Amino acid sequence: MEINFILYLIGTYLISSIPFGLIVGKLFGKDVRKEGSGNIGATNVTRVVGKKAGIVVLLLDALKGFFPVYFAKLIFLPKYVSLVALVAVIGHCFSIFLKFKGGKGVATAIGVLYALSVKSALIVSTFWLGVFLTTGYVSLASVLSAGISWSIVYVLLDDIYYTFATFMIGIIIIMKHKDNINRFLEGKENRFIYK
Repeated sequence: MEINFILYLIGTYLISSIPFGLIVGKLFGKDVRKEGSGNIGATNVTRVVGKKAGIVVLLLDALKGFFPVYFAKLIFLPKYVSLVALVAVIGHCFSIFLKFKGGKGVATAIGVLYALSVKSALIVSTFWLGVFLTTGYVSLASVLSAGISWSIVYVLLDDIYYTFATFMIGIIIIMKHKDNINRFLEGKENRFIYK
């Protein structure tokens, strides 16, 4: 059991480390690390390459969070599943293929959340969309959603392991948005959409 779980964790980390944003960008002759915000996530891919490429990256990044957790729930107890969920986001944010750098984890985290609890994920997704459409800021929507996600999981699932994993994932996402937060407070953060 322990060996199988460790191997599963390693596999989860390697899969979630795949930098789909970078790969898709390269297919279009772009290195998204050198253009736009320099991030490998779907938002920057959309800016640099286009909407269709951004949607593809969004789905792939979400799926690499969803599938490891979904299958882990079929095999392992919740305390182990919670570690898989956490590792999936860590892999995206600190990819071994990018010298332990990576994206900001939002798409992968929402994939993880859908695997843990569809109801929780729908609520967080709706909240994210509401903040985004109201303000135009992807970063603000992401940070606020990361901040409330653990409480929604706690209320709906009442599982300490899933709540802890979601809480830690939220902290990682907020930390990865540190520069965005500073720019927002300084009034320098760029909107993704304009009214």
